[in-house]
Amino acid sequence: MDLFQNLALGFSVAVTPINLVYAFVGCVLGTLIGVLPGIGPVATIAMLLPATYALPPVSALIMLAGIYYGAQYGGSTTAILVNLPGESSSVVTTIDGYQMARKGRAGPALAAAGLGSFFAGCVGTLILAAFAPPLTELAFKFGPAEYFSLMVLGLIGAVVLASGSLLKAIAMIVLGLLLGLVGTDVNSGVARFSFDIPELTDGIGFVVVAMGVFGYGEIISNLSVDPDDREIFTAKVQGLFPTKEDFKLMLPAVMRGTALGSVLGVLPGGGALLAAFAAYTLEKKTKLRPGEVPFGQGNIRGVASPESANNAGAQTSFIPLLTLGIPPNAVMALMVGAMTIHNIQPGPQVMTSNPELFWGLIASMWIGNFMLVILNLPMIGVWIKLLSVPYRYLFPAIVLFCAIGVYSTNNNTFDVWMVALFGLIGYLFVKLGCEPAPLLLGFILGPMMEENLRRALLLSRGDWSVLVTRPLSGGLLAAALLLLVIVLLPAVKSKREEAFVED
Repeated sequence: MDLFQNLALGFSVAVTPINLVYAFVGCVLGTLIGVLPGIGPVATIAMLLPATYALPPVSALIMLAGIYYGAQYGGSTTAILVNLPGESSSVVTTIDGYQMARKGRAGPALAAAGLGSFFAGCVGTLILAAFAPPLTELAFKFGPAEYFSLMVLGLIGAVVLASGSLLKAIAMIVLGLLLGLVGTDVNSGVARFSFDIPELTDGIGFVVVAMGVFGYGEIISNLSVDPDDREIFTAKVQGLFPTKEDFKLMLPAVMRGTALGSVLGVLPGGGALLAAFAAYTLEKKTKLRPGEVPFGQGNIRGVASPESANNAGAQTSFIPLLTLGIPPNAVMALMVGAMTIHNIQPGPQVMTSNPELFWGLIASMWIGNFMLVILNLPMIGVWIKLLSVPYRYLFPAIVLFCAIGVYSTNNNTFDVWMVALFGLIGYLFVKLGCEPAPLLLGFILGPMMEENLRRALLLSRGDWSVLVTRPLSGGLLAAALLLLVIVLLPAVKSKREEAFVED
């Protein structure tokens, strides 16, 4: 009964005119940046963080959440129409989606992606609403030692589930932790690693790192692509609605994708990307029906399942953020930044101290998912036209917008130069094949880990055994160790590398 009362409170907050407007703005922006290849939700949210200062906290988070799950929808449009994933979790959708478009079935492919995403988004939000309260109750039993151990588990999970090389993922985490040390010491108040630069005594700004590595880094790498290599979709999308046979194939695939995405979204480092890859792999292992198109040649299941999984994963990744204050992926790390900007301490106390924000955000996700279906299917023509905008106009505008945004944060030109520096570092990561998401998680969790570790040691009078003698803390550290051992086993290591490669 409490759940319905809480959801009623949430909807009363979410349906206020101002919050409906910001949910709509978030959904439109999310779809827009999902459609435009090369500008992911991380870059967009990083760019828009300064703009949220003037907004009420609930409206700001509703808009940023809308951008995140809106990008999951929009990313499928370019993946299907021009074989170019607008968002990383749409990479798998290109395999069958583009083949369907080439056969003149772009309409059913887009409808399968849109309807699958809508169903998965609604289910993911329902799971979030149902599981958040009991998890929050558990979180109140956490002390500093438990929080430290939970963050260690989160970082190891991010390493294990990051695509690409394990060594590179570990290097990114360590670099993020080191960047988090710059600033003033928690206990003594002494400046460290500031190199006598006054601007660094407060630490490196979160917006600066996120905007530089993700925003500018992505822009520089996209500008290095030859404009002639970018394909433009000119064909007309016809027959939008899937056939009866398509629905028969889609329904079980959507169910499987939703279930898998809902589970994987909660895992640290997992989220939408891992969910999409895992769902596609599962569909390929599911037996083909007689007369069904093989995978890789335009099978509708290869579109419906990963698109459902990435949306379910996007919604359930809010669970660890809202209940424990631990961001499971880069976008959630940005949401922590947005909460901090508005003086909201992420964690279990959000639900009790700020129920309007907590339940308002959850209720807005249902409204947002409904808005996205209305936005995406009838307006496909508009999104296709956007693909023809020349990059030479698009990117300078984004760079200027970023510079203005980061300057307005502290009215400091030093931050603008820092963003440029981190942009070059981000480009270097792209060239070296390093995934920058673990860096952002390390940067966010590093100071929180240090604070909780030092607090735990102060309370135990310097006794390190407190981390293993407390049952919850010891259990979390044991889980982290087990995860590390499993992933280093040769058989698992080779399987993990295969999972992120699709032919």
